[in-house]
Amino acid sequence: MMQIFLVFAGVVSCAVALDNGLALTPPMGWLTWQRFRCITDCKQYPNECISEALIKRTADIMLSEGYLDAGYNYVGIDDCWLEKKRDENDRLVPDRERFPNGMKAIADYLHDKGFKFALYQDYGNMTCMGYPGVLGYEAIDVQTFAEWDVDYIKLDGCYIDIAKMDTGYPHFGKLMNESGRPMVYSCSWPAYQKEPDYASIAKHCNLWRNWDDIQDSWSSLSTIMTWFAENQDTFAKYAGPGNWNDPDMLIIGNYGLSLDQAKVQMAIWSMLAAPLFMSVDLATIRPEFKEILLNRDIIAIDQDVLGKQGLRVWNGSRCEIWRRELSDGSYALAFVNRRDDGTPYVIKASFEAMDIPEQAYEVQDLYKEDADRTFGPDGEFSTRVNPLGVKYFKFVPKKSNEILQESQNQKKNYSVNKI
Repeated sequence: MMQIFLVFAGVVSCAVALDNGLALTPPMGWLTWQRFRCITDCKQYPNECISEALIKRTADIMLSEGYLDAGYNYVGIDDCWLEKKRDENDRLVPDRERFPNGMKAIADYLHDKGFKFALYQDYGNMTCMGYPGVLGYEAIDVQTFAEWDVDYIKLDGCYIDIAKMDTGYPHFGKLMNESGRPMVYSCSWPAYQKEPDYASIAKHCNLWRNWDDIQDSWSSLSTIMTWFAENQDTFAKYAGPGNWNDPDMLIIGNYGLSLDQAKVQMAIWSMLAAPLFMSVDLATIRPEFKEILLNRDIIAIDQDVLGKQGLRVWNGSRCEIWRRELSDGSYALAFVNRRDDGTPYVIKASFEAMDIPEQAYEVQDLYKEDADRTFGPDGEFSTRVNPLGVKYFKFVPKKSNEILQESQNQKKNYSVNKI
């Protein structure tokens, strides 16, 4: 261990905070966990086990079917990729049967196709599923990840004293800084604490899991949305280029969400400036769910360079309005219907309820369900939303010359009709 410490000491920098220039917009990609969990029996489940074959197959699909082109450029392996013991040199060892060519070969495969490589580990002495963790081996593990050409490390928080996280996670990030390999740092740090120090977390991590794991159900998705809304004043201000709150993976295309509910998740995750990590079998995903994941207009909201997290600005009648400011001066507005009473519900909203300036807007439906329209500079905005569904709009301020031209056209039309 001393020899490895000296290697790192030779390239030590004075940097304490992460400040790596990465993740200037929320990372996008695909992760194994939500859909494939810890399936390791490749004989019984050859198309679902956590393996080199699964990663290569997924990357090939992402490339050929437009996911990479849409921005999903990380391919990630979550838990259950390891042997149960380190080798004689204390190095982590990928499962020899499921990853016969090792992790460097996977990194090379992904990089050759234009992807980046994301990998899971845990700050404790074991991962959440019982494989070797990094605790006590932090330096050698960071060096190993750098040698494997890993681009993104997700560091979980099972099997460790929570009190050690406030120093442990920054220490691991410092080692990443000193490795010579640019790696995005995803921390699970605040998800395990009652009162996280978000100022410190934002200083040392590129993104962080705030709360509970998402499960493949509307109830789980809905609970996470509620928690983020009710606690937004605590952490939304820390989101921005290089730093992102993470409500967990996209479950779109799996078993638990209807089409309308899937649209809700995509809308709210983009509203939150959340990392967009799919976790779905892309070989069998239905076309209507694929269309949601590849919606370029909504991805553009998520990836907006201003990086300002959206907020829930109105809540009533079991409905919600979420609003996000964008870099071009426009606003994204999501109208969410939490009601399940069997018919679309009409939401009428004032400028005050939507928390946007009183002016004229060109309103674009991001799911292309309604025709674009003009709204303002006064009145109430009205939209009809399916049960457990969403209507998602971009409100683009109309320029004064456009409003003047519109007014003149209306006068001309009135004169013609009068004659």
